[in-house]
This record gives sequence, structure tokens and C-alpha cells, in this order.
Amino acid sequence: MDSTKDGPVVKMEAMEDDSLDVKDDHNHNYCASSSSKVRTYLSSRLSDVTTVPQPVCPPVPGGEPGTRRGKLRSGSTGGSKFMDSDSGSENSEVSETDCTAPPAAAEGKFTLDSTSKFLLNAMAVEDYRKNHWPNLEKAIDRLLVQNPTDHISVSYAQIYSYIYKCVCQQHSELLYNDLTSKITTHLQHVSTHLQTSPPENFIENFNVALTQYTASLQCIVPVFMYLNKFYIESKLNRDLRDDLMKLFADHVAEKHVNTLMPLLIKAHSMPFQVQPSTMASVVKGLYSLQPEWAQLAPALFSGFIPQINPPAVESLLSDYAAHDQKLQMELSMNGFPRGDQSRKRASDDS
Repeated sequence: MDSTKDGPVVKMEAMEDDSLDVKDDHNHNYCASSSSKVRTYLSSRLSDVTTVPQPVCPPVPGGEPGTRRGKLRSGSTGGSKFMDSDSGSENSEVSETDCTAPPAAAEGKFTLDSTSKFLLNAMAVEDYRKNHWPNLEKAIDRLLVQNPTDHISVSYAQIYSYIYKCVCQQHSELLYNDLTSKITTHLQHVSTHLQTSPPENFIENFNVALTQYTASLQCIVPVFMYLNKFYIESKLNRDLRDDLMKLFADHVAEKHVNTLMPLLIKAHSMPFQVQPSTMASVVKGLYSLQPEWAQLAPALFSGFIPQINPPAVESLLSDYAAHDQKLQMELSMNGFPRGDQSRKRASDDS
């Protein structure tokens, strides 16, 4: 009786074993049952088939790879994401390199990513050097050498587009350094040219250099507005125009102020030796570059800049009157007579 009972049982087990092969779907996924025999069969099948050592994957947050069921799903960004088969939520990003490389390579994943980012950044910098900056440099050269009355055909929209791309590609610091270096080199040439200028033309030549540079900044600063707003103001807490004017003060005005100041004082004591508009432009320009320079010649700067001298006091009114009389006498001696004071208008012949 026992043998007859055992016979059907053996046949039933064989049928169950055969059914496992039948239940293999088109994706070659076995439909697991709750029977311990089925699990034993699957384990034996997999152990027989697997002859190559299995790769070691890094642990997934929330559990070890062997204790947490899941599957890899390709994401839109090209990487693979580990999906929990129970909840369907994304747990962590897993790349193909993680599951095919040995543990030492898996631990060096950060180095690989850093190298990739470095290469991408190097390619972006190379594109900046070959395409963006050469076009910007040509435009800056044309703007720096223009005269206030000249009209230079420059595509400001194209320049702004290059600057916009440079800032968006994280080249703000590189662009700022190139811009200031370019303008510094230009100002050094300006300073060298002024050194060869004769004294009688020095004031006029300095005024031309200052006026031309100021007019150039009126074009350069607006097109670099995006760089100024998102890098210079936000990170350096400065302003582009102030920085560029400081370059002129450091590389031109500072080097020639000791030569320029005596010439200005002499020209101020001899009216119309230099055009009044030129005198006013130079003196006001020096004051805007460095207000402390007014202390070198207070009488000169007070004639063009208000509130240079200390406020008047009542006890010094007699001194002020004596100073005015002296000035009128000097003007009269230099060929500026006061005229006939007996008439209200010199042209009246009645």
C-alpha cells in the first residue's frame, strides 16, 4: 500500500516539475509558487546554470541587494534607477558601471564623474577661447579706439548674445578677467603715448584720452550688463563701470598726475591759455577718479568743483574781499580791463 501511495506522489512531483518549464513566459521569468519545492527547484536550476562569478553591486539605500526586491529602470537622463518592486518608488541611481565593475572601481565612481565633468568643462573653455572671446575682443578693440564723434558699426545684439552664453556656461570669472586684462593693456599703451607728449599739448592730450575712454565705457558697460548683474554685483559686490574707471586711474592718471597738476595750475593762472572747456573737463575728471587729488591744488579745483573749500565764515569777510580785489587786479594786468563803469552798457551812445 505504501508503494502504491508513493507512486502517485512521485508522479505528481514530476508533473509539478514539468509545469515549471511550461510556466516560463516570453520574458523567461519563472512564475514562482508558494511551494517550498518550487523554490528549491529554482535554486538548484540557477546554481547549475550560473558558472561565472556574479558581479558585486553597491548596496542600495534601505537594504542590501539580496534582501530587497527590485529592478532597474532606464531613466530619461540615460542613467538607471533602482525601482522598488513593492512600492514602485525610486530609491537611488545606479549606473551600469556599478554592476559590472569590481568593488574597487565602484568605490572610484566619484573620481570618474569628476574626470568627466573636468573634460566637459575643458571642452567648454576651449569653445570660449576659440569662438566667444575672439569675437568679443575684436568688438572691444573697436570700441576702445573710437572717437566720440565717430560712428562704428558694431552689432551690440551679437556681443550681448556672446556675453549671455558665457555667463550661462559659468565663464563669468574668466570673461571678467579677460575684459579687465584687455582694457589694462590698452590703457598701458595710452599711458606710454602720453609720456611722449610735449608739455604744451599735455593737458589737451590727456583730456582726449579721458574723453575717449569715457565714451567707450558708455558702450562697453551696457553690453556687459548681464555679466555686471549676475557676477560683478552679486559676487564681487562692485560695479563694472567703477572697476573700469579705476583701471584708468591706476594705469594712466596716477602715473601722470604729478606732471599734469603743475601744468593745470599754470594754465589756470593764465586765462585762456587752455580752453575753459578743456580745463573743466580735466579737473572734473581728475576729481571723479580720485577726490583726494583736490587737496593738491584746492584753489584750482574750487574753481570747477563746488564745496571744495571750507564754508565761509563771517569773521573772514574782509579776507574774501581782499582776495577778490587781488583777482580783479590780476585780470586787469593780463589785458582784461574793467571798462567804463560810468555807463550801464558800453554800447549805449545816448
